[in-house]
Amino acid sequence: MKVADIRRTFLNFYESKGHTIVASSPVVPAHDPTLLFTNAGMNQFKDVFLGFDKRPYTRATTSQKCIRAGGKHNDLDNVGYTARHHTFFEMLGNFSFGDYFKHDAINFAWELLTKHFMLPAEKLWVTVYAEDDEAYNIWHEEVGVPAERIVRIGDNKGARYMSDNFWMMGDTGPCGPCTEIFYDHGDKIQGGPPGSPEEDGDRYIEIWNLVFMQFNRDERGVMHKLPKPSVDTGMGLERIAAVLQGVHNNYDIDLFKNLLASVKRVLEETSGEAVDPESPSLKVIADHIRACTFSVADGIVPGNEGRAYVLRRICRRAIRHGYKLGARKPFFYKLVDAVRAEMAEAYPEINNPRIEKVIEEEERRFFLTLSKGMEILDAAIAGSKDGVLDGEVVFKLHDTYGFPADLTGDVCRERDVKIDFDGFDAAMARQREAARASAKFKMAAGLEYTGADTVFTGYETLEENEATVLAVYKDGQAVELAEAGDDCIVVFDRTPFYAEQGGQVGDRGHCRNDASLAGVLDTIRVKGKVTGHSCHVEEGRIAVGDKFRLTVDADRRHATQRNHSATHLLQQALRKVLGEHVEQKGSLVSPTELRFDFSHSQAMTTEQIARVEDLVNEQILANTATKAEVLPLEEARKTGATMLFGEKYGDIVRVETIGNSVELCGGTHVVRTGDIGSFKILGEAGVAAGIRRIEAVTGMNALAEAQKNAALLGQAAFRFNVKACDLPSKIDDMMANVKALEKQLEQLKSQMANRMGDTLLEKAIEVKGIKVLAARMDGADAKALRETMDKVKDKLGTAVAVLAAVSAEGRVQLAAGVSRDLTDRVKAGELVNSVAQKLGGKGGGKPDMAMAGAQSAEGLDAALADVQAWVEAKL
Repeated sequence: MKVADIRRTFLNFYESKGHTIVASSPVVPAHDPTLLFTNAGMNQFKDVFLGFDKRPYTRATTSQKCIRAGGKHNDLDNVGYTARHHTFFEMLGNFSFGDYFKHDAINFAWELLTKHFMLPAEKLWVTVYAEDDEAYNIWHEEVGVPAERIVRIGDNKGARYMSDNFWMMGDTGPCGPCTEIFYDHGDKIQGGPPGSPEEDGDRYIEIWNLVFMQFNRDERGVMHKLPKPSVDTGMGLERIAAVLQGVHNNYDIDLFKNLLASVKRVLEETSGEAVDPESPSLKVIADHIRACTFSVADGIVPGNEGRAYVLRRICRRAIRHGYKLGARKPFFYKLVDAVRAEMAEAYPEINNPRIEKVIEEEERRFFLTLSKGMEILDAAIAGSKDGVLDGEVVFKLHDTYGFPADLTGDVCRERDVKIDFDGFDAAMARQREAARASAKFKMAAGLEYTGADTVFTGYETLEENEATVLAVYKDGQAVELAEAGDDCIVVFDRTPFYAEQGGQVGDRGHCRNDASLAGVLDTIRVKGKVTGHSCHVEEGRIAVGDKFRLTVDADRRHATQRNHSATHLLQQALRKVLGEHVEQKGSLVSPTELRFDFSHSQAMTTEQIARVEDLVNEQILANTATKAEVLPLEEARKTGATMLFGEKYGDIVRVETIGNSVELCGGTHVVRTGDIGSFKILGEAGVAAGIRRIEAVTGMNALAEAQKNAALLGQAAFRFNVKACDLPSKIDDMMANVKALEKQLEQLKSQMANRMGDTLLEKAIEVKGIKVLAARMDGADAKALRETMDKVKDKLGTAVAVLAAVSAEGRVQLAAGVSRDLTDRVKAGELVNSVAQKLGGKGGGKPDMAMAGAQSAEGLDAALADVQAWVEAKL
C-alpha cells in the first residue's frame, strides 16, 4: 500500500464513522505564539479542546502537515542518521470533541489496523496508563488482546501523572491517560517491548497514540473530571507506511524511495559525478526538501529570526550535504518538482511556482560563500587542538559565511571534533551588543537632520521648562507633526535627557504642554551633538515649533548614575589589585546593574574579588565630592586622566574626578561618592580571549542582593541546626560522612551478594541435569541482584536462575540469568518476562541476563515456584 493510499484509506475510514475530513492547517500555527511550527494534529483544534471555539462537527479526522526543527521539538540533528527522524512529517489523526470516548476510539483503531490495513493482530502490542483499568479492560476483554501484550506504564518521569502514558496540554488544563499501539518487527530486530529495559531498541515501534482527555488539572494539581471527555489521536504516516510496506526504515517507503532517486539524479546532473546511493546525505536532502517546500508554500521565507531562521538552517544544511556530494552550484530548488509528484494531490498548495524561486534565491546566496567557508572550516578542523574547534571560528563562519552553528556542528560530528560553544556564545553576545548599538545608530543616522545642535542641560537639571521642537521623524522620514498613538523621534533645541553613549543607557521620562503628552521611551544620538528622543504620543500632538516641558525619570537617572560612577571606582580598584595592564574594553551602565569588561588573562580569585569590593566601598564610605571639569584635550592629558585606547576625543573634553579615579567621560555621575550607597560584585567571567567581565550592583540593588543572600544563609543554617559561621565545616563533615557511608554501603552490598549467593546455592534443584534456582532476596536493589546473579551463575555452572527482591514500598525487582551454554534453548529475557507478567509487570533483556519489575509482590512465591516447570518445558 503506497503512502498516498494509506493517507486516503485512513481519512475515508474515519469519514465512514461519521467524522468530518478537515484540511491540514498550515505549518505556521495560527494565533498560537507558544508554537514555532505546527507539530501535532491537535494544534488546529487546541481552542476547541479548551472550550474557546466550537465547530459544526463533533468528530474530525485529518492528515496534518507537521515540522519539528526548532524550539522545544527539534529533530534536525538526527535527520539522515536514524530510521525515523524527520523535519517534516504527516500526522494522521481522529478527534472527538465531547462525542465518543475510549470504547469507540480503541475499537475504531483496531478495526482500521487489522481489517483495513490488514496487520496481523499477534504483531500488535498496546500500552495503557497503569491506573486506567477502563482502557485495559476494553483492550483485553472487548478487543481480545492477550494480557501479555498489554503493558501498564505508571508514573515514570519523576512525579504524579508524569508518565509516557499520561498526556498534558500544559501545567494546567485538559489532560488524561493515553494508550499507545506498537508493532513488533520480530526477533530479527534487537529490542524489548515497551516499558522493558530494552525498550529503546528498534524491534517494537510505536505507531499510534490515543489520548483520552478526561480531566482538567487546576493550579494546585488537582484533577477534575471533564463533563465532556474528548479524544485526540496521532499516527505518523511515515511510520505506519514503513510497517505496511514491510520495511524497517522510513526512508525505504515508496515516497522516500522516489525522492531519494530524484536527489541522486539531480546531484549527478549538477556535479557530473556519481553519487553513492548509500550516503546519509541523500536522506538529509530528501527530508529537507519536503520541509522547505511546505514552509515556503505556507508563507515562510528564509531569514535571520524565528521560523525564517529555522527555514534558512534547514535549507543550508541540505545545500552543504549536496556540496559534500560534489554539487558546486544550485541544485536543491530543482527537487521541489519531485515533492509535488508525490504530494501535490493531497496538498495542492505546493503547486505554487514561487517555491522554487524562494529556495533558489537562498541557495544562490549561500553558494557565494559556501566554498570559502568550507575551506576555512576544513583548515580550522585540521588545526584544532585536543579535538575541539575554536568557538571564534564557529562564530566567524556564522557571521561572515552564513554557516549556522548547527551546520558547522554537522561537519564536526562527521570528523569526530567537538565545538567550543562557550567561545561561540561569548562571540555571539558581543555581536548582539554591537548589533543593538548599530541598530540604534542606523535608525538615528538615517535621519536627514540639518538643523542646530541640541543644548544638553542634563548635567545641571532633570527638567527643562521650555524646549522647542526642531524636527519630528516617523518611520525615518521627516514630518511636520506626530499625533496621538504615533511613535516618533523628536529633536528639541535643548534637553535634560542624556542620549545613550559611552556605555550609559539613554534616559526616559516624558514631555508635555497644555495640550499634549508624550512618553520618552529612549534617548539616542542622531549625529554629533544632536539628541533624538524616541517618543510615543499619548495625547494631543508633537509638531515642529511646539514648545514642551521635558522631565527626566529622576529615580532611573539616579540609579544609572550610581552604577556609572561605580565603574570608575571599579577600574581603579582592578588596576590596584590586578595590575596596571587592566584596561576598559567595554561597559554597560543601566539603572539595575553595571557591566564592566576589562583586559586580564585569567579568572580572578575569590580573594581578589573581595579585595576589589573592599576598595570600591572604601571610596564610597569616604563620601568625597565628585568634580567635573571641561578642559582642552591637551590640558586634560596633563592631569593624568585615564583615557580609552583608540577612542576619538574632541578638542574639548570632560574630566570626571570620582574618589581616586580621574577619567575622561561624558556621562552623568553622582555628586558625592557616598551617593552610590554600596557596591556588590555579582559575578566575574571570561567573555573572550584575554577579556574578563564583572557584573555588579549598587545602592538598593546591592542591599537587596545582600538581604537575599543573608536569608538563604539563614535558612541553610537553620536546616543544619548550626550557626551560619559553622556552615562550611558542617557541610564538609556531612559530605565526608556521606562518602564514607556510600563506600560502606557498597562494601556491605557486595558482602551481602557473596553471602546470599552462597546461601542460595543450597536452594538450587536439578532439572534434566541442569541446576535451576528461583529464590527471593528481599531488600536488595537492582545492582545487588545483578552481582548476586553473576556469582550464582559462576558457582552453579550450567544453570538457570531467577532472583526476586521486594522493596520496602512493595515493588518487585526481578533478575534472570542463564549460563551461556544454554542460551540456544533458554532465554533469560523470556524467562524473566514470564515471571513478571504473572505479577502484572514486564521486562526483558539479553539471552544470558535480563531484568524486570512489577508494582506488587502479590503472587510472587507462586510465580517463582513455576520457574522449574517453565525451564523443564524449554529443555
